[in-house]
Amino acid sequence: MRAVVEEFNWRQDRIFVDLLTISRVDQKMLLATAGGVPPDVAGLWSFNVNVYADKNAILPLDEYCRRAGIGPEDYIPAYWDLGVYKGHVWALPTTPASIALHWNKDLFRKAGLDPERPPRTIEELDEYAAKLTKYDEKGNLVQIGFMPSEPGWWNWAWGYFFGGKLYDEETQRITCASPENIRAFEWVQSYAKKYGVSALQTFQSGFGNFSSPQNAFLAGKVAMELQGVWMHNFIDKYAPHLDWGAAPFPHPADRPDLYGVTNVEEDILVIPRGAKHPDEAFEFIKFVNSQEGMELLCMGQRKHTPLSRVSREFLESHPNPYIEVFISLAKSPNAFSTPKIGIWTEYRDELAAAFDDIWLLRKTPEEALRQVQERMQRKLERELRRQRRWRREIAWLRELCPLSVPMLP
Repeated sequence: MRAVVEEFNWRQDRIFVDLLTISRVDQKMLLATAGGVPPDVAGLWSFNVNVYADKNAILPLDEYCRRAGIGPEDYIPAYWDLGVYKGHVWALPTTPASIALHWNKDLFRKAGLDPERPPRTIEELDEYAAKLTKYDEKGNLVQIGFMPSEPGWWNWAWGYFFGGKLYDEETQRITCASPENIRAFEWVQSYAKKYGVSALQTFQSGFGNFSSPQNAFLAGKVAMELQGVWMHNFIDKYAPHLDWGAAPFPHPADRPDLYGVTNVEEDILVIPRGAKHPDEAFEFIKFVNSQEGMELLCMGQRKHTPLSRVSREFLESHPNPYIEVFISLAKSPNAFSTPKIGIWTEYRDELAAAFDDIWLLRKTPEEALRQVQERMQRKLERELRRQRRWRREIAWLRELCPLSVPMLP
């Protein structure tokens, strides 16, 4: 991003962007906005969009995009959609990501499997995992083919790979206890039952830091793993001789329509409400979202771009040998993202706790997911009532003080 900022500043002398990198940027941006001293541009994550829009903390970008000629046709649809909420554009993307199955080809060879043919169905994944699992002379796990809990970043998402979803926008209902989701988590739990909770916990406790050569996948302890386009960076740095591959994550054999399921996320740029230079801020956002600016940024992070147009030079010079796999997955009709609800972070935490209960065999998947569904539906209904009440109050205040109360999109 610093390279992009420097390029923007070098090209013109009307606007100067000062880049400040901070930790916990989402929390600090919200506090700064509430305090009346926001930055002109903020870099956040796509799952922040709905929360910040509901809090009226960011400006809609519809009119800016219209004037700049920026529209959905300029982007891979899934990435454009991440910045759209309740019919308005609130953010434009920076670096995107999709996720895929990564596999260790050397371990495939040693197990007698074709290193160039990853599993294509969940059933094949289970078969491969069994063949790739090894024990020492004392019966302790020393290598496992696959673990649904590793790396554990998408424990909430397994239902999507079985045709489920977590929220129905039309009915505004929480749906984590649907038959598809229950089936997915029964599959997750089957690994804990097969290999043993205690054995898996002991084995996983020996995994090193993710950003190190002791990373479980890089060290050859886990043969197959769900990971994102960024994984190549860690392989290149910590295990450059690793022979690996990336492919769409398997689907159930009876659901071929689920080929190409992937989670899509992206970093985003927004204009906080109260920004002192919103027009200039969008000029920078527009440059980042040009083909030149975006390819400079995404090549720097070794990711693909969210744009529908990409130069041949970008693809041919990209160091990730599977970059087009991730682009193809992002374009899949089965690409999904986090539910667009203001209580998502709470919902995600509840699902994480339910995953632990399922993984540790404390509850059945149906029991754990139904409890989450009931709790979160009540919370969602309270949140929806709060939003309706807040909007009525804002509308009333605007009637009294039309010049001092901001318009709501």
